[in-house]
Amino acid sequence: PFHPFRNLARTKCIEWIIRHQDADGIWGGIQPPTIYSLMALHHEGYRLDHPVLARCFHALDTHWSHEVDGCIYIHASESPVWDTLLSVMAQLDCGLEPGGSDSMYRAIHWLMDRFVEAPGDWQVYVRGVQTGAWAFERANTWYPDVDDTAVALTVLARIRRFMKDSSAIDRAMSIATGWIEAMQCSNGGWAAFDRDNDSRLVTRIPFCDFGEALDPPSVDVTAHVLEAFGLMGRGMDDPVVARAIQYVKNEQEPEGSWFGRWGVNHIYGTAAVLPALEAVGEDMSSQYCIRAGDWIAAHQNTDGGWGESCGSYMDDSLRGKGESTASQTGWALMALLALKADKYRKAVDEGVRWLLDRQKKDGTWDEPQYTGTGFPGYGIGKRTNLEKAAEELDQGAELARGFMINYNMYRHYFPLMALGRARKWLWR
Repeated sequence: PFHPFRNLARTKCIEWIIRHQDADGIWGGIQPPTIYSLMALHHEGYRLDHPVLARCFHALDTHWSHEVDGCIYIHASESPVWDTLLSVMAQLDCGLEPGGSDSMYRAIHWLMDRFVEAPGDWQVYVRGVQTGAWAFERANTWYPDVDDTAVALTVLARIRRFMKDSSAIDRAMSIATGWIEAMQCSNGGWAAFDRDNDSRLVTRIPFCDFGEALDPPSVDVTAHVLEAFGLMGRGMDDPVVARAIQYVKNEQEPEGSWFGRWGVNHIYGTAAVLPALEAVGEDMSSQYCIRAGDWIAAHQNTDGGWGESCGSYMDDSLRGKGESTASQTGWALMALLALKADKYRKAVDEGVRWLLDRQKKDGTWDEPQYTGTGFPGYGIGKRTNLEKAAEELDQGAELARGFMINYNMYRHYFPLMALGRARKWLWR
């Protein structure tokens, strides 16, 4: 058959792939596009020792893999920016200040070095806006995300007063704030990587059978933006904040919880929202806030902790139910602590006791469970009608189309945040 534009199309594809390689040699900061890019380039005649491929193999041989029992495991992704931000936040919640910790200053300088000002694919939907954001990974400049950027603003807003010269931080915060505002979706919420990237047409492609093809707004990302803006002095009367709060209210489940897009699941979503509402000055005795707190309290396990199975993404009856974990107990505690309500004092006491009783001698916690969410496997990137989804998606509670994550640091910094905040409230 005659294909006059095939060679041109292949050339354009190769150019795009090479142009989008991260500085460390990976693509998109995640394993699937990296593997597919290697396969595509090798199929097009690129030798394994070609500089583009060699750079990728070097990354896979170093910081993108680890050895266990003589076997090499390639990471699905990496999260140094995310982990560093949340580790600093945990230290701040526990009352530590940069003056007494050189490591905190070093962490902030490291984070500032990863401030992304290069162009990215988000500009397909958002034009004429200055880049200023953070990515999840160490070198992913093409795809910075709103979630990391919002948490970065939260950390920097809390720590800037300790810096002798905060001019670089102030500049980054100003640019990042403008970037986030430009990324607000038409319904008032924020997605992770794009604005209004929610057309379901692409999900109808027959081979669209893994993960998420779309990036619609999510409550947890929106909540992190609200929390950041609140700490920067913006409140309920701010039009950007008001639109986001209305989106959050619209997304609340009838029983009071919120869906968690990037963490398991309704415990994560609800725990993101309540501290955010407190930060922007919401009346935490409002009915919708108390309904959320009641939902959290009602799902406390008999051992005092909280847990939620990944299966809750395919079975509504599993919402808020599962073996207690350190990270999910930390989330639940932070949700209740944001309400500042004495009615939850017993639940808070028992949750704190659960964490203290299970803390190891070295100060850490164990957590074999997966509490991080990459892709629920819906294809559309947001909560869905599970009665229909079970038939259409061909996956059950095992999440065959999904991608769940065991973050090695979640079990440490989230409990520390909760304990630090609990100490402040209990000692008030």
